[in-house]
Amino acid sequence: MAKTFQQLTQILDELRVAERSIGLVPTMGALHAGHLSLVERSRVVADTTIVSIFVNPTQFAPTEDLAKYPRPLERDLEQLQKAGVSVAFVPEVAEIYPDDCTTSIVAPRVAQQLEGEYRPSHFGGVCTVVLKLLHLIPAEVAFFGEKDFQQLAVIRQMAKDLNLVTRIEGCPIIRESDGLAMSSRNVYLSTAEREIAASLNQTLSFVEGQINQGETDGHILMAEMRQRLIDAGVSDIDYAVLAQPSNLEIVDEVTEDCVALIACHVGQTRLLDNRVIQVD
Repeated sequence: MAKTFQQLTQILDELRVAERSIGLVPTMGALHAGHLSLVERSRVVADTTIVSIFVNPTQFAPTEDLAKYPRPLERDLEQLQKAGVSVAFVPEVAEIYPDDCTTSIVAPRVAQQLEGEYRPSHFGGVCTVVLKLLHLIPAEVAFFGEKDFQQLAVIRQMAKDLNLVTRIEGCPIIRESDGLAMSSRNVYLSTAEREIAASLNQTLSFVEGQINQGETDGHILMAEMRQRLIDAGVSDIDYAVLAQPSNLEIVDEVTEDCVALIACHVGQTRLLDNRVIQVD
């Protein structure tokens, strides 16, 4: 495990001499099967996998759950060891953001809608920490989960705009047995809330079925998505929309592949889910 830039640099120097390719899996810890699927993919693609564990304060608003975000570090490190991870980079906040750090990244345009409306500073913090990690760790490939669909689109656009050499690869959503997308925040859900939370994936399946049966009116479909969530007991819906996968612009008429995206609160827990829907 490396906790400082100095320790990380020593490890990277050894990898460079050995001419080993690097795959990077950036995480905020509280690892689950979704994270480990990224590790598994990295181990296929690269000689060495580096997993970063850093709860990034700049992507949390003052009203969000930074203080209570789960940090089971010992358990995380045990999981990474069992998964065959070569290096864990676990820096302190002061290592990433020293007191004299005043530079930050403005997120690309694709960050402005959806999550950008509800969490205006979020993607600026995400871009800043991901860029820092990609500068520190010369990875050939970095792996991100498709559950955070907009985040993946934002990071891909940032990498393109800033001519980063690291390839950004998205990996499929891993789900619980009830269909709930795996997330570190799922631990906050009560048993009753878990039953309600299962409605997110059920709603995505429903709208995919409606499109496959020929419904093309985006506004009718989005209204049905929202109503199904309400009927299931979800009372606080930030958005339930159909959008273009490339730029996340809302779809009025479904004539080509689209992505259905949901963000809502179940109890006090904010959940995200999505599904790319292919149109014949």
